[in-house]
Amino acid sequence: MRLETCMHTRRIFLNRLDPGEHDPEDAVVVIDVLRSFSTAAYAFAAGASTIYPVETIAAAFHLQRALPDALTTGAVGGGDPIDGFDFGNSPTALQGADLAGRALIQTTAAGVRGLVRFGSCRALFAGSLVLGRATARALLALQPAEVCFVITGEWVDRDGDEDIACADYLEALLHGEEPDPEPYAARVRNSDFGRRFQADSNANLPASDLSLCAQVDRFDFALRAVRSDGQLQLRRGRAGVDRRPPGPG
Repeated sequence: MRLETCMHTRRIFLNRLDPGEHDPEDAVVVIDVLRSFSTAAYAFAAGASTIYPVETIAAAFHLQRALPDALTTGAVGGGDPIDGFDFGNSPTALQGADLAGRALIQTTAAGVRGLVRFGSCRALFAGSLVLGRATARALLALQPAEVCFVITGEWVDRDGDEDIACADYLEALLHGEEPDPEPYAARVRNSDFGRRFQADSNANLPASDLSLCAQVDRFDFALRAVRSDGQLQLRRGRAGVDRRPPGPG
């Protein structure tokens, strides 16, 4: 991939934003590697037709009443599943799931909140490392003047380096580089939040999730958020390929 025009990139941190701050208006990639938009990618790979990102639990249940065939997925801050939801915010839970043709409603404390915040920009994407190259390809096709990366995983007790690594990888691809994926995957594993999964001491933060979220470029599709019938929806940008690595995992 080669950058044919001058594309400016910048970054903002979701949890540092002033409520009155002027939002970016061109292309925005909201990044949540652990785990919102990795989980979303695996859901589409399992056959999901669309995902509705909804900011609150109450709104998710309200939407499900209007869409009774839709399944719910998500977690509260820290990663615990939501009572009454069909799935947690876990790609492991989706392994082997048959979601063919099913809509999902997703509620999470970071990634989904970011999508809702920036829903009025010209082009909005859900970013994670499993979708890295495909997301960069989609951005290059659009040729926006600016791409803003939104880092959602940085908190008081978390460095957010899993999301910063994804932004670094995307930025390198947008500027025509061919970076080695492994250092970026290693940063996900070694981030503050990644180490909580490595500890494997919390059933809601399984080490298998970390492995699945660190598989750079596993899928050959991007996730673009669009508004339809008054609802924000994530849609798969093109037919996807599961680049499953050899061996376990």
